[in-house]
Amino acid sequence: MTELDPHPSGFVQAITRYQAVAMVMGSMIGTGVFIVSADMVRQVHFPGLVLLAWALAGLILIMGGLTYAELGGMYPRAGGLYIYLREGCAPVVGFLYGWTLLAVVWTGGTAAVAVGFARYAAVIFPGLSAEVFLGSTVILPSGPISIGISPQRILAVLTIAVLTWINIRGVKTAAAIQAAFTLIKIGAVIALIVLGLTMGKNPSAITVNFGPAFWPADLHQVSLSAFGAAMVGPLFTMDGWYAICFAGSELKNGKRDLPFALVVGTSLIAVLFLLLNTAYFSVLPSAAIAGATQDRVASTVMEGMFGPMGGKAMAGAIMIASFGMNLGLLLGGARVFYAMAQDGLFLKSAGTLHPRYRTPAVALTIQGLWIAVLCLSGTFAQLVDFTLAASLIFYVLTPIALFVLRFRQPDLERPVRVWGYPVVPALYTLATAAVGLDLVLLRPAYTLPGLVLVLLGLPVYLARKRALERAAAP
Repeated sequence: MTELDPHPSGFVQAITRYQAVAMVMGSMIGTGVFIVSADMVRQVHFPGLVLLAWALAGLILIMGGLTYAELGGMYPRAGGLYIYLREGCAPVVGFLYGWTLLAVVWTGGTAAVAVGFARYAAVIFPGLSAEVFLGSTVILPSGPISIGISPQRILAVLTIAVLTWINIRGVKTAAAIQAAFTLIKIGAVIALIVLGLTMGKNPSAITVNFGPAFWPADLHQVSLSAFGAAMVGPLFTMDGWYAICFAGSELKNGKRDLPFALVVGTSLIAVLFLLLNTAYFSVLPSAAIAGATQDRVASTVMEGMFGPMGGKAMAGAIMIASFGMNLGLLLGGARVFYAMAQDGLFLKSAGTLHPRYRTPAVALTIQGLWIAVLCLSGTFAQLVDFTLAASLIFYVLTPIALFVLRFRQPDLERPVRVWGYPVVPALYTLATAAVGLDLVLLRPAYTLPGLVLVLLGLPVYLARKRALERAAAP
């Protein structure tokens, strides 16, 4: 089979093992790691606790990679988690996951990254204003939002259009571009780590951050709920690591390469992000990190080392990171909607492939249009907050699906088995459940509407199911 030969499913098997690893890593390096540390310091105050939160989040990430590796080897198909939840839990659970993904979790997160790209572009091009015109302000329980058009939002929409076009042109092209962008992003992260830990380190910052203020003298100074809230940033910064699962049908050797990419990619990113935050604390006092302008920690670090030009250089690197991240997110999300359409649970046309490029062009287009609406609506940030707990529900259910499949289908081919079973998937389940519960208790105004959004998918599922039953009836 040549690289451009279609798989029996119709997809082209063109993603190599290296490209799969690059997609895992590239789907995690966006704007988050350069921003969220500011809020983490405000939550827990002590550098040691911030680094501990990153370390624990990285450990959870690695356990997730090990868990999903077995599922990915079992079902290397388009759809990823949708397939795992459908097979391991129930079809309705898989549908609710896809419903939530389309409504806001995946699309809203992608919109947030696109707008983040535009905001950092404004650092280099100051005339790129965030001021909204042809719009209005709407008051929501979570606060006011400004609906309308701005130069930054227009740029965000243009990036989504370009990336959707690239993905439609073929998975081989998209994977190659993603791999190239990932190399650039990893190089930028490593450069920032090396600079921060060597020539850029600030003795006064090191004295402050790694002295008596590194760790609380009494752990009662920081509540468990505050520490749980601080972990939200790292977990959702690294969210997207499983995007490669959605494109399982397009790997050259999905049964082997998908598990490998998940484990290697998550492990490398966990280490890099921990080192990057150590570099932050080597350059800036924790108070300066907490007070960074618009939480742009990485830019503030670079400005501290190299002045205004350093900040612009970092802005350029973050733009590259955001662009490359969204390339992978758009590729992955559309495969879920394609798989749902194949099951009759989404628009029928979304379950077709482009006759020439063998990509789910309709699903990609629908996805891109909805993301563009979220970019212009100004609501995506609130919607992502609404679904934080909702998305964690499915992170808890996915390892449960693994346990169920071990019991129901013990003889099913498993090219890779979870290392440390059942302890590793059980710990992953408990950790994600704990963070989700913490979010529900701390932010009920956001998380409860997110749970309602998930449940709104039930009548949609029942309606589609009845329609399919009527169509199948003689």
